[in-house]
Amino acid sequence: MKGCRPLKEREVLGVLRSLGGRWAARDRALVLLGIKSGFRISELLSLRLGDVVQHGKLVDRISVRRRNMKGKVSGRTVLLHPVAREALTTWLKQLQPCNRWQADTCLFLSGKGENRPITRIHAYRLFKNACAANRMQGVLATHSLRKTFAHRIYERLGRDLLKTQRALGHKSITSTVQYLSFSEEEIDRAIRAI
Repeated sequence: MKGCRPLKEREVLGVLRSLGGRWAARDRALVLLGIKSGFRISELLSLRLGDVVQHGKLVDRISVRRRNMKGKVSGRTVLLHPVAREALTTWLKQLQPCNRWQADTCLFLSGKGENRPITRIHAYRLFKNACAANRMQGVLATHSLRKTFAHRIYERLGRDLLKTQRALGHKSITSTVQYLSFSEEEIDRAIRAI
């Protein structure tokens, strides 16, 4: 979503604390995988159990197939972060006793109907409700998860745009630059220091 902002660390913790109820483990896994992988919400919702569990174990890297990616030009594979791994493990333990443990089972299963993921609208609502519960300001949407990843990876990579572009799977560096909202305060300080 154009214009939405990334989350600060305390906001991430607040959102995670606000996710409760019967589907809390699923919702936490979704949010954490979004923040720790940078996949778009539609890419996350396309995942099946067979994409994350192979030979009875969680994979080291999660891949989204080309057909489920924006632009459908190429797929993308990302290392499974330990925090996201832990959240997925918790969610998968809830799925296993429900006889919903097949390779083609949707990872982020909806409570409605057979083997359907939650919708993008449902994901948006649960995220917005968690943000509202924390009185968070600004434009926030599920794309904030990807933007949070973008900002964190950009800083971790020493503000290297080319590496950040690769981490996000962008074809154009221009797309990467648009993801990074540069602080006016930082620019003002630089101008004063000239």
